[in-house]
Amino acid sequence: MTEHIAVRHFICGERVGSARTSNSVDPATGEVIGTYADADKADGQAAIDAARSAFLDSDWRLDAMRRATALSHLADAYAERMDAVVATLCRENGKLPGEAAFEAHFIVRALRFASGLALHTFGRVSDTQPGRQAMTIRQPVGVAGLIAPWNSPAYLSIRALAPALAAGCTTVLKLPGQAAQSGHLAAEIFAGVPELPAGVVNVVIESGSEVAELLVESPQVPVISYTGSTATGRIIARNAAENFKRVGLELGGKTPHLVFSDADLDLVLPTVVASSTVFAGQFCMTGSRVLVQREIAEEFTQQLAERLEAVKPGPASDPASQIGPMIDTASVARVDAAVEEAIAAGAKPIVRGGPSTDPALAGGAFYHPTLLSVEDASLPIVQEETFGPVQTVQVFDTEEEAVALANGTKYGLSASVYSRDVDRPARLARQLDAGLISVNSWANLTIEFEEGGYKASGLGRLGGTASMEDFLEYKQIVQDYVPVQH
Repeated sequence: MTEHIAVRHFICGERVGSARTSNSVDPATGEVIGTYADADKADGQAAIDAARSAFLDSDWRLDAMRRATALSHLADAYAERMDAVVATLCRENGKLPGEAAFEAHFIVRALRFASGLALHTFGRVSDTQPGRQAMTIRQPVGVAGLIAPWNSPAYLSIRALAPALAAGCTTVLKLPGQAAQSGHLAAEIFAGVPELPAGVVNVVIESGSEVAELLVESPQVPVISYTGSTATGRIIARNAAENFKRVGLELGGKTPHLVFSDADLDLVLPTVVASSTVFAGQFCMTGSRVLVQREIAEEFTQQLAERLEAVKPGPASDPASQIGPMIDTASVARVDAAVEEAIAAGAKPIVRGGPSTDPALAGGAFYHPTLLSVEDASLPIVQEETFGPVQTVQVFDTEEEAVALANGTKYGLSASVYSRDVDRPARLARQLDAGLISVNSWANLTIEFEEGGYKASGLGRLGGTASMEDFLEYKQIVQDYVPVQH
């Protein structure tokens, strides 16, 4: 029998409880697998105070080598706990083992990259006239509020935390209740790195939004990094403006696959299927829009439908499972309602999919993949993020039409182009309004390069050298080093 873990917050290096507790639930069975301290505003303020004290009273913001060493040792600590990270994601998040391992493998790489960044804040100096030097230095802005989502909590926490720490900020990491167990494990790992002073990293869990709202509104928190929905990101940006604080946002997406007639279908088909089934479609880069050239549209759609119909839902514990559960049954109902609305508005079901009726999966939040043929690009199923294993198919004739369809939503997080033509992907990548273009692949992320969205998919970038920008302030210093009469 798996141990039930009682999760508490991690504030100033100590485990801290709350006045209320809530349950952690296995989305594959609906069973309670633990409890967690459910934060209120007072808990959030305690975390902010701890981070603020660590920023002012420790040498964290001043000692780049200490930060580099801490991040390197944190990478080592995560490398030693990879099995536990994967197991926690499978149990709490519903990911299949391969998906959980895929998420987890980014963590160590991101921390090692940030360790190098800590020593390279890239100021500059120049003699602007005889006897005078001007320089720009970059200093950490202070306490960073990091608001991470439940869909990939292990990596997305580190994706924001690593550059914030490299820059010299102290942090409050807010996780949702659905990721409480992942937060507990992360806090264990943080506590085992002696180079991290108490209060530099604080982890707070909540089922609601009191702590998130406090982080956004508090003048003691000059920067917010948020990953989540566009609707919430819009609220955060608006409320953060009151104190003119920096805001980094990675928001929703509506990733298009542009499949041309010269594409290698043996490569494309399994990739497009995976883009819908990985994380049960609960991924900001889920390949929810399939745009296929008319010459191959019928053949491609038929083969895609056959593959999607054959996908087997199941829990992480079953090696035969090909798609895990959604995070909860409310999400299943929400996605199915969106599909029903689309069909009523004229979308044609090719693969209806829907909530699982398999008695063996009773109690779990399983949803079979769905494929809809759509001619009206204005339908919400095309325009809005579904956040589930649902794909739409649209047909195009020319490159220009494909680009217009791909760019025809408010989102711009990622896109994929499939073609054997050596020049076409490079040509189209420059025309597509998206922060990540994958060529003959999907969501092909590289931590050492910048990641983020165009349009309503967000502001700022994580990954790459730009990942520290939100966490650093520029300061100009001018010195007359040869005395002159003013």
